[in-house]
Amino acid sequence: MKRIKRNLALSICLLISFVFWTIAVSFVDVQPIGPNGSSVGFSTINEFFHNLTGVNFDLYIITDWLGLVPVFICMAFAIVGLVQLISRKSLFKVDFSILTLGVFYIVTIAVYLFFEYFVVNYRPVLINGYLEASYPSSTTMLVMCVMPTALIQFNNRIKNKIFNKSVNIIIVGFIIFMVIGRLISGVHWISDIIGGALFSAGLVMMYYFVNLCKRT
Repeated sequence: MKRIKRNLALSICLLISFVFWTIAVSFVDVQPIGPNGSSVGFSTINEFFHNLTGVNFDLYIITDWLGLVPVFICMAFAIVGLVQLISRKSLFKVDFSILTLGVFYIVTIAVYLFFEYFVVNYRPVLINGYLEASYPSSTTMLVMCVMPTALIQFNNRIKNKIFNKSVNIIIVGFIIFMVIGRLISGVHWISDIIGGALFSAGLVMMYYFVNLCKRT
């Protein structure tokens, strides 16, 4: 019970931190330092870090293509859910963790679309000559939302300990590479990465909490 309460408290704290971070990015130290004079919150630290890393479009392209990995994982779990629905002939007989994973994906997509429409920050570079919404980092959100929940699913479904451990190492390594790669590629402000990480961590902990409650 203490573990469940701790997970819930951590999830709520992370999601609240994301909300306050988003508000701060919108109003604190906002200066027109972006392309075409676009305004950016936390401009001092964002500009400093961007100048420190520079722009690496090769790394941007690599992380962009690797962003398809979590997309394929989403599709794979969607197929698992569809197969269970067809074979068991009832939505309520589909594994609870798969149903909640579907809701999790919907929430993630909804948040992404929200910030595409209500733009907080634009990218520090033009992409194909256009300004694109940059906050929160969509790739960071995608990777940090999909891969940890996939890890939870794999841990519950893979019985072979050696194979399970190998999958864990690969997924954790992939997450670290993608987040750091996106950060130093220079296509996002550091505040975008932090925002994406806060939201993702909070939502993943909420997913873990819901499924933990079901099992207890």
